[in-house]
Amino acid sequence: GSYFRSHSITTLGWIWVSIVPLLGSLLLSTQYQQLEQLNVTGIWEQVGLTLILALLVGLAFLPTTFTALASGFFWGWALFPHLVIAYLLANVLGYSLGKWLNADFRTILYARQPSLKEQIEKRIEQPAGLVFFVRISPVIPFAISNFLFASLGIPLSKIIRFGLPGMLPRTILAFASGMAAQSFLEAQASLKDPQDWLILGLLLVGSIWGIWHFWNKKNPKS
Repeated sequence: GSYFRSHSITTLGWIWVSIVPLLGSLLLSTQYQQLEQLNVTGIWEQVGLTLILALLVGLAFLPTTFTALASGFFWGWALFPHLVIAYLLANVLGYSLGKWLNADFRTILYARQPSLKEQIEKRIEQPAGLVFFVRISPVIPFAISNFLFASLGIPLSKIIRFGLPGMLPRTILAFASGMAAQSFLEAQASLKDPQDWLILGLLLVGSIWGIWHFWNKKNPKS
C-alpha cells in the first residue's frame, strides 16, 4: 500500500492495465464494422497491421484473447503468424513500460519484508514454471502479467521463451472460434460454447496447479 501511495504514476499504470483492455473490448464490440473495410492483402498492409496490433495490445488498449478472436474472424489464418509477431512485440513494449514504472518495486519490498528476498530471488532465477503457467491462465490478463514480470525483474528473454508457448493454446482457441463464426457477434458468443468452456476450465486448473507448484517447491529449476 505504501508503495502505491508514493508512486502515483505506477498506480495509474496498474489501474490502466486492469481496466482499459475491458473498455477497449467493449468499444470494439460496437465499432467492429470499421474493421470490415480494412484490406490486408499486401505485405506492407500486413506489416502495418502487425505494428498496430502490437501497439494496441502492448499498451493495453485491447486484451490478447479478444484481439485473436477479431483477427481470426476478419483476416483468417493468413494473419496468424503476424498476430504471433505482434504479441512478441507487445510483450517487449508492455514489459518495458512495466519495468520503467516499477523500477524500484523489489528494493522497497525487500526493505519492508526482508524475509521475502531469499524466496523471491531464488524463484525468479529459474522462472520457467511461473511464466508459463501465468501465461496459460485464461483469467490473468496479458497486460497485468507483463507488469508483474517486470516488477519481479524476470528477464525479458525468459518471458518470451517460456511465455509464448503458454499463450498459444487460448490464442489458437480464440482465433479458430473467430474464423468459424458467420458474424462478429457470433464470434464473440462462440467462446461461450461448452467445449470452449471446458478447454478454458482445464487451462485455468492447470495454471492454478502450476503456479502453486512452482511457488511451493523447495528447489525451483527451469
